[in-house]
Amino acid sequence: MSRNPLSGHRARLYQDGQDLTDPAARQSARAYTLYYDHGILRIFWSNFFEIAPGVFRSNQPDLKRLQYYAKMGITSILNLRGASMSPPYLLECEFCAATGQDLIDINQLSARKAPSRAALLALVDTMRCTPKPFLFHCKSGADRTSLAAAIYLMVFEGAPVSTARRQFSVRFLHLKWTKSGVLDHILDVFENEAEPRGIDFETWLRTEYDGSKIQRSFDEGRA
Repeated sequence: MSRNPLSGHRARLYQDGQDLTDPAARQSARAYTLYYDHGILRIFWSNFFEIAPGVFRSNQPDLKRLQYYAKMGITSILNLRGASMSPPYLLECEFCAATGQDLIDINQLSARKAPSRAALLALVDTMRCTPKPFLFHCKSGADRTSLAAAIYLMVFEGAPVSTARRQFSVRFLHLKWTKSGVLDHILDVFENEAEPRGIDFETWLRTEYDGSKIQRSFDEGRA
């Protein structure tokens, strides 16, 4: 028998796919989001920033912030955490329905593992098709969001790697020396192997990028 990774009070709070129309389920979903998903910190800290005209980044927004973003004209929310049946995602679906904003899910991105080519191309293609103004976020707005911001600047704004790297910053709570540094390593590999040959970032993604190879290179460097 597999053991529930959650125990005690946390297990009682967390139930995948719970019906939020039930008052008790809604209360537990909100409690889980506040305390175990660190939503209580996000009440006071948004990690919000405009990276290019009409393109914004942040951490996981609550209803109040989504209402504020809607007043700013932001009509689409790109969720870099992916679709799930977890309380934070179910609440965000409900919040976006209330504000009239489109919630678009980008799946298979990790803060501590090099994404696959398919996942990164899905991100690029989605950003290309999403009308501005839009906002993308992960949980804390530190790692996956920094990668998305850097990619947006290189692909759609023609920014050099040196400029895109600024999105990977302690200002956004991204810590390069942790396992999340593998996301910085993607830019390192591109800068060293592709940019000198005049290959742009999107072309490199579509023709040469290998997430498994980048992950191995990063792990070997840390070891």
